[in-house]
Amino acid sequence: MKKMNDSYFEGFTKTGGFDLDIKLLNGKRKREHLDVSLNHDVNFKKISSGFENYNFIHQALPEADLNKIDLSIEIFRKKLSLPLMISPLVGGIEETEEINKDLAKAASICGIAMGIGSQRAGLEDCKVEKSYMVRDVAPDILLFSNLGAVQLNYGFGIEECKKSIDMIGADGIIFHLNSIQEAFQSEGNHNFKNLYLKIEYMCKSLEKPVLIREVGFGISYDVAKKIIATGINGIDVGGAGGTSWIEIEKIRSKNEILRRVSESFSEWGIPTAESLMMVRKAVNERSLENPTGRTCIIASGGIRTGMDAAKAVALGADMVGIALPILKNISVSIEQCVDYIKEIETGMKIAMFGIGCSKISELKNTKFIKKLN
Repeated sequence: MKKMNDSYFEGFTKTGGFDLDIKLLNGKRKREHLDVSLNHDVNFKKISSGFENYNFIHQALPEADLNKIDLSIEIFRKKLSLPLMISPLVGGIEETEEINKDLAKAASICGIAMGIGSQRAGLEDCKVEKSYMVRDVAPDILLFSNLGAVQLNYGFGIEECKKSIDMIGADGIIFHLNSIQEAFQSEGNHNFKNLYLKIEYMCKSLEKPVLIREVGFGISYDVAKKIIATGINGIDVGGAGGTSWIEIEKIRSKNEILRRVSESFSEWGIPTAESLMMVRKAVNERSLENPTGRTCIIASGGIRTGMDAAKAVALGADMVGIALPILKNISVSIEQCVDYIKEIETGMKIAMFGIGCSKISELKNTKFIKKLN
């Protein structure tokens, strides 16, 4: 890539060609991420998602019919059968083409949303674009393209963002935030300056919804306020408590200094439930100023059960995201992945039944959830 200067508008300039070495490096990194995620324990060791700190208050006479509980929502002009998204996972190597199509099939069967893995590789090498394309098997799902926000400082601009959307026929785009992950990559991109302004530019310039997503370390109240001010359409809190990218990078790293330093970062991040509350506060404050432009909230990071998902919605999420458990199930079969999603759905319904909620809007406004001492 060409050398960048400190100019604000540099990030909107196309870089031109990409070296073969860059393509090989990207492919190697993605294969390692996939292998480590599937074959090692990469969960946070000390931090939990925080949802265990909240309990629903049982209603012995719920005034609800379990068989008529409706989990459907409408979001970004598409109806989902339940408020669940397959969080961005894989792409950019041949091995992931089948995985993404299977994920999309599962999403279509279950009526849920899906985010695609980072498309940087597809923009740098047209040969791997097919690994992201799923519309042929899932023409109607709510589908998001995905790029690292930091790439706006490394040559990606409006043209690349539009291309990533068009590449897969996406309904919107997610810019993921992964500063701490990049810090533990020897080959990482480390310049995260001036990104609020560039994200704001994308929000104004792109015709599709624009979302921000942390990859597993949470979004604080202060960051949420600044992100919302850019005009963003949605925030995925991506909190700590599930998959740890520090663990993944530690396992694949050949840099002994970074491996040793990573040991002291095992508790880095904001638990998902805490981050959700911070983001909800920022969104609610903004909504008082602009009631017609409420920012969608997605909760991901350590959500493993329908109970977790129900608690997340009760605490303010519009939708929840799950990544690694779905990846592990889809690696067995589409049927097993669908069964896991059905478990999430069933758990949510029973939790709602237990507090007398018959639809998601009632769950979002329930008073029957409390924080434990």
